[in-house]
Amino acid sequence: MRTGMRAALAVSAVIALLAGACANAEPEGTAAGSEETPTEETTPDNDAPAEEPEDGDEAAAAPAPFDVPDGYTHLARALEGAFDGGSISVMSQWIAEDGERFVEAVRPFEDATGIEVNIDGVTDYTTTLVARSEGGNPPDIAQVAQPGLMRTLADNGHLVAISDWIDTGQLTSDYGDAWLEMTSDGDDIYGVTWGAFTKSVVWYPAPEFEAAGYEVPETWDELIALSNEIVASGSSPWCISVEQGDFSGWPATDWIEDVLLRTAPPEVYDEWAAGERPFSDPQVAEAFDITAEIFFTEGYAYGGPTWMNETWVGATPLPMFHGEDGPDCWFHKQATWISDFFLADPNAAADDPDAERLTPGEDARFFVLPSIDEQYGTPVLGAADQFVSFDDRDEVRALIEYLATPTAVQPMIEAGGFISPNESVPDDWYQDYSSRASADILAEATTLRDDASDGMPAPVGSAFNAAMIDWIRAEGQNTDDTLARLDAVDWEGED
Repeated sequence: MRTGMRAALAVSAVIALLAGACANAEPEGTAAGSEETPTEETTPDNDAPAEEPEDGDEAAAAPAPFDVPDGYTHLARALEGAFDGGSISVMSQWIAEDGERFVEAVRPFEDATGIEVNIDGVTDYTTTLVARSEGGNPPDIAQVAQPGLMRTLADNGHLVAISDWIDTGQLTSDYGDAWLEMTSDGDDIYGVTWGAFTKSVVWYPAPEFEAAGYEVPETWDELIALSNEIVASGSSPWCISVEQGDFSGWPATDWIEDVLLRTAPPEVYDEWAAGERPFSDPQVAEAFDITAEIFFTEGYAYGGPTWMNETWVGATPLPMFHGEDGPDCWFHKQATWISDFFLADPNAAADDPDAERLTPGEDARFFVLPSIDEQYGTPVLGAADQFVSFDDRDEVRALIEYLATPTAVQPMIEAGGFISPNESVPDDWYQDYSSRASADILAEATTLRDDASDGMPAPVGSAFNAAMIDWIRAEGQNTDDTLARLDAVDWEGED
């Protein structure tokens, strides 16, 4: 699960999307990038009047308010006032704090170009976007959280292929082939990547880990060896649980996906995610077998199958920090947002924004889940939002180019908890541990893939989640039956 799951988990926590606020409501304070341009320094004769530039004197023209890559010609024209007075509609699923941050991210573009950007943040996002697209009333630009949705919209002829007009060399330089692949249908590029996060990380209690003399494993064999060492010391290496009401089971599906990316070519993952390769395929079955070693080796998973199935996802990491004699478990594989549930007091309410949290980078750190088969490198399972366009007007092209610049993401990064895949973003913009470390992992990933189960039809994704609960209950002894049942789910069935 991805963005929607994170929101469901953190309804009232720090990262929660607080219902009722509007994405285009303007927050108080001065927008980043909206300050007046400083006046040019005067000569020592401070009383001398400033010389007025003559008409057409380009040397005296005001500097651009932000850097524009040479190839982004539509943005350059917009900064010259070519589209002053125009307007662009943008639709996103961001509301409340996230929506306000996006408003601030776009404000420098509005201030510098005279183009009004009307942002519509909606909650029932996918349904609304698809309905508007099919009804002939799409926004000019939309934020899309799933590559599968982007490709569906493109296949149905609703999207503009930005690779027909944008400087793809600049995009490749900034984002690399792996991220461009997530915004492409295989032939054309349709989107510009925005924020991203990775799920392929393993958290651990840093002070206790170092005090025990443990070292971060860099290979799968080292990870297994360290897990065995921890078992021999009398505690459990892994904190794993999957309970979250109707969504229960999804953390286990993430494990299968991460392992499959490390044991098979990415094409196998893609075919499986698209329903072109069955769950019972030998390479998918192998991912289940390897995951079973982590889940069901005696002593590995804290609390055993019952605890795994009955413990709420947000409480999974707490035994790392609150054991009677040190950590009860030492590793927890989960995306970076889980740190919002690192409660200093295990009895505090997770939805209490005033409850003290432990500090990522000090109390807990993470490492990338190691590779299993070296030929597949270090893949990353994650997610990224992207912006796609439904209209091909020049001012729309200008905003698409702006959204691909570091300037656009700077307010988001400075607010914390946001990672841009744009490699032109300076490292020193990331001030918090999780963002810095995640940005490094994303930049070094050999393969990037979206969450497969999120892109599967709803009946398949739900069946996958439910099957993981039964699989855990059976301690992995029913793998063949589990895979056969999943193969029997109708991919063409109704939601």
